[in-house]
Amino acid sequence: MIFSSLDLAPELQKALDACGYSQMTPIQQQAVIPARRGKDILANAQTGTGKTAAFAIPILQQMVDRPNSNLPDSPRALILTPTRELAEQLAETIGAYAQFMPLKVTAVYGGVKVSSQEKKLKAGVDVLIATPGRLMEHLVQCNVNLAGVEFVVLDEADRMLDMGFIADVQTLLQRTKKKRQTLLFSATMSQPVKELANKLLHNHEVVSVAKQNAIADTIEHVVYPVEERRKAELFVDLIDEKNWFKVLVFTSTKAQADELMLSLKMAKIKAALCHGDKSQGSRRRAIADFKADKIQVLVATEVAARGLDIQGLEHVVNFNLPYLAEDYVHRVGRAGRAGMKGQAISLVSREEERSLANIEKVIGGKIKRIKMPGYEVGDRNAILKNIEKHSRPARTNKASQTKIVRHNDGNKKPGKKKKS
Repeated sequence: MIFSSLDLAPELQKALDACGYSQMTPIQQQAVIPARRGKDILANAQTGTGKTAAFAIPILQQMVDRPNSNLPDSPRALILTPTRELAEQLAETIGAYAQFMPLKVTAVYGGVKVSSQEKKLKAGVDVLIATPGRLMEHLVQCNVNLAGVEFVVLDEADRMLDMGFIADVQTLLQRTKKKRQTLLFSATMSQPVKELANKLLHNHEVVSVAKQNAIADTIEHVVYPVEERRKAELFVDLIDEKNWFKVLVFTSTKAQADELMLSLKMAKIKAALCHGDKSQGSRRRAIADFKADKIQVLVATEVAARGLDIQGLEHVVNFNLPYLAEDYVHRVGRAGRAGMKGQAISLVSREEERSLANIEKVIGGKIKRIKMPGYEVGDRNAILKNIEKHSRPARTNKASQTKIVRHNDGNKKPGKKKKS
């Protein structure tokens, strides 16, 4: 199915043509038409499936179909998303869809000054993209009025549940119109997500394009067994030997990211950091430079695991496996987007083998192991047997410690062996 068959507004179709959109993805085919008709929707869609267009296009079309003169500080559409990076990404993408329309698209999120965002809000906004915490701040300061909101999107709803944002979300939605259209998009269809949908949606339609925790079949998964202390060394060697030009690498902690960044600098590999201790401006520059091919490696923590749409990204590396097996899906979903081929590489120490087994259960298959010469890891079972053997208490030879001595009463009694 192609976008031109939808009979969209000329200015919206022109923007989609400019963005290079022609063929619709499965989630777009299922969600766009009912959403355009005003239906509430619960959508189960993995990252990289085109879900942003699936909710943005029908909302923009409805805004054109039904022009409305809201107050300047009262948006018509509200899109809530869990992270700053996602908010910024959505603003850029939806702004491209609306580039020929008389609509203002604005994003508000933490990490930057409230005052600069306040000016944008009071100057007027039609589509507001926000993280829940920052929007609550603007609401308290009376910088925005949600009474005119007709369309609400909860993007990455499962992630917002995980991060504890749902109380804020429910408070925000109470300020919007009671008769509104609500679209809830989630990468997983867990019981908490379904319960949230039942609370917030009215007579909704469920659409799903993939089984839970599915990964694009264009992604190849490989594992390199390696000692934890030698991971950075192996990573640098792989970049050099495999000639990887553009690599997104995930660590589990900010400290691990900083240490890896130091190793990359020593190897004279151009890299940048994207984690919670970095300012919003620094993170924005890092992502922009990575997209523009100005740096070779982007080192990130879980904060960048969802929603980043980086064209031409072929390699995602798990420097450390994620704590939750489901997060592996979201990390590696940065590669192999929109039908392109990609590779998910994991550097796995012996201590992470249980986590690896859990990931294999989630994705439903065994991941290929590749032994890199010079980085061999000893057999785990043999090592465990050796440890067990040497940890057993030594047997004592009682015969060497005692001897039988005969006392005057003729009875045999044990006595201590005399020292020679």
